[in-house]
Amino acid sequence: MRAVLVVNPQATATTAAGRDVLAHALASEVKLDVIETDYRGHAMKAARKAAEDGVDLVVAHGGDGTVNEVVNGMLTAGSPAPMLGVVPGGSANVFARALGLPRDPVEATGVLLTAIDAARSRTVGLGRVSWHDGSRFFTFNAGVGWDADVVAWVDRKRGKQTSPYLYAKAALACYLKPSHGQPRLQIEIPGEQPHQGGKLAFVSNTDPWTYLGNRAVHLNADCTFDSGLGLYSLSTLRLPTVLRALRQAVSKRGNQRGGKVLRRDDVDLVRVTAEEPVRLQVDGDLVGERTNVEFTSVPRALRVAV
Repeated sequence: MRAVLVVNPQATATTAAGRDVLAHALASEVKLDVIETDYRGHAMKAARKAAEDGVDLVVAHGGDGTVNEVVNGMLTAGSPAPMLGVVPGGSANVFARALGLPRDPVEATGVLLTAIDAARSRTVGLGRVSWHDGSRFFTFNAGVGWDADVVAWVDRKRGKQTSPYLYAKAALACYLKPSHGQPRLQIEIPGEQPHQGGKLAFVSNTDPWTYLGNRAVHLNADCTFDSGLGLYSLSTLRLPTVLRALRQAVSKRGNQRGGKVLRRDDVDLVRVTAEEPVRLQVDGDLVGERTNVEFTSVPRALRVAV
């Protein structure tokens, strides 16, 4: 088996020593090349080249942003795409944890080696967000509005280190002083009348939507890698509504409900239109500002070693 290990040395939990241990362990099982990224988009470029070269396995060692770049690189190179391996190296590692992989890189490496040896994999669905001149796959979530503002705020403030506290601080700052004001979104779902006046639109490809440290955050508890997409929107950002939504999101049941909540757990397509440009994030990576985006479910899009 030919494999490429893509390492983001700037990710929160990656170290040179950890990279060397991982590379040595993988090299005992596969014919391995190692690539360290040094600019945004490098992981995508490396994964696309690996897929074009017919590599069997691409292993992403970094955070969710690195995984997202690797996935997009592999899937835009044509088919068949290589199998994906994930060794968490970021702060949240939402995709890896949703797959049931250990957060510890050494333990995750052990799981990966066992999967390679046993030829064990899982096929998962993805989401895809499109706009007038581009598109991007996402593995666990994407969003328009508040969450994308939080991503932008954190990107400006953090270095290599991040924490749940930093994200909580960002969420509060963006709530109290939204950079674009409160948007007015039209949300379209096939078979339904357009929903007017949404203040945010969060789209999930699995549950949990994200994690705050060890605590899972649930927006669409019935959403899985084997179903369609989950949609979550609020028609107001008044404090009582937001506090109730946050309380439900961090509860163990994660049962989001209420008169101001628009929630769907298994949809194939969601279209969001904004009166003014609003920020868009994909797997915790800021894409930019858009006025019209379309989210689609892509079933059985990716094979993952687990």
